[in-house]
Amino acid sequence: MCIGVPHIIIETGQSQARARSRDGEAIIDMALVGDQPVGTHVLVFLGAAREVLDAQLAGQIADALEAMDRIMAGDSNIDHLFADLINREPQLPEHLRQVATAAPPEKGTE
Repeated sequence: MCIGVPHIIIETGQSQARARSRDGEAIIDMALVGDQPVGTHVLVFLGAAREVLDAQLAGQIADALEAMDRIMAGDSNIDHLFADLINREPQLPEHLRQVATAAPPEKGTE
């Protein structure tokens, strides 16, 4: 399983940055997302920033990783870590919503 971890950039360099995550600080490769300013959130996998994140999404990913750690330690008290998902129906992404609501093709025209 591939799991990216959100980091926040604390120092920039040429195609790399020093960033902080829940696991500490690391030098990360910025080649895939380009140089970013201090304070930018990025999703990092195998030492490389793969995506620029907004603060809200970075927090949600960090909460999901915290929930996974808690479950693995036997703690099932994780609902607060998914506050954005509790008590609501799942939503399809916009591109799938359009397909799901489109009329089916007429017989013989597919």
